[in-house]
Amino acid sequence: MEIFERVKYDEIVEITKDIQVRFNDAGHMLGSSIIEVWINENGKQEKIVFSGDIGNNDIPLLASPTMIDSADYLVMESTYGNRLHIRNDDKAEIFLNVVSETINNGGTVIIPSFAVGRTQEILYELNKIKDQHKDDQEFQKKYQTLMHVPVYVDSPLAVSATEVFRKNMDLFDDEIKEFISRGDNPLEFPGLHFTKSVDESKALNESNEPCIIISASGMCDVGRIKHHLKHNIWNPLSTILFVGYQAPGTLGRRIIEKEPKVKILGEEFAVKARIEYIEGFSGHADQTGLLSFVCSFREKMPKHIFLVHGEEDSQEALKEKILEETNISVSIPDYGEEYVLDDNLERTQKYTNPAKAEIDRIELINKMQSLENELEEMKHALKENIRIQSSSDKDLAKLNNRVTDLRKQIVNIMNKGEH
Repeated sequence: MEIFERVKYDEIVEITKDIQVRFNDAGHMLGSSIIEVWINENGKQEKIVFSGDIGNNDIPLLASPTMIDSADYLVMESTYGNRLHIRNDDKAEIFLNVVSETINNGGTVIIPSFAVGRTQEILYELNKIKDQHKDDQEFQKKYQTLMHVPVYVDSPLAVSATEVFRKNMDLFDDEIKEFISRGDNPLEFPGLHFTKSVDESKALNESNEPCIIISASGMCDVGRIKHHLKHNIWNPLSTILFVGYQAPGTLGRRIIEKEPKVKILGEEFAVKARIEYIEGFSGHADQTGLLSFVCSFREKMPKHIFLVHGEEDSQEALKEKILEETNISVSIPDYGEEYVLDDNLERTQKYTNPAKAEIDRIELINKMQSLENELEEMKHALKENIRIQSSSDKDLAKLNNRVTDLRKQIVNIMNKGEH
């Protein structure tokens, strides 16, 4: 920690006489930054902007992303380059409906959430929602259900991060500051409990009381969330509610994609719980937000944009949209590529990704697993149809065509594996 130096937003910091930087609020999480870099070289100054993760304009706990007015080059994220988020009021109502229905059925709502950012936003939305639809009796009934159920934040890091939020309320947006001035802390409400010890965490799964459990990690690959999934994912009364991006290959992504069975802590479980995904809680700007950031360079538009931090589909979609609306040239750098920032933009492949072969193997294994699951489901369906003698010739022909299609997919995957 002794080599770290804290800086404030909006201050130009001199690294050397030829390099200056400025940190701007990215609105993604507390302290996240868009970085402007001015470089003097051979008597010429050029400016590079690194977007980092760009936040939503409507994340209530945080200020909106800073719009930058000029750049020569822009290195920019593209996580949601091909998607649009739902509005805040919509996602709050969806959240309320999902939670109240689950609680009324006697189930538990499990929310895999990142320790920093999304957890605090969910707490805020739970607190804020009471001021909406005051004259709607059905809405208020659901809200009362929500307010009478215990809400557990089961993540030591989330507990610490929430405390950091409490100590930095000057960085909140104006709406939140108004809440606070009225004595209404958006991070506190009746029924909210923070669990710190392992014993407290275990006790949550030993109780039959309907509740909401918010636990890290957000993509379900590590942390206490795996224990809560183990105790609830097989239960049709419970709901697994995702509120953030799920990367390919993660347990969270497999659950969202409705895989019939998943392995958790070495055991295989049938996915019987209700699975919901409210994308609007993401801390990343959607396609419209990303394009707004590009168009904010009013004084001087970038000569070239590099898209990073996004899946291939998202990058390609955003690239097309930027070209269509701004005519700025765009590159999607590959791992290990080096660019010379001049008119020619000379590109060199410096080194290859040592993890690529392993990533490819994992993708092949996941595809084989999906095909295996589908074949297993088809086998059971056919056995059941034979038992009750319900299959028509047309149904059997469809099934045969599907088996043929699966066989081709398996051959293609095996060919890829050999290469």
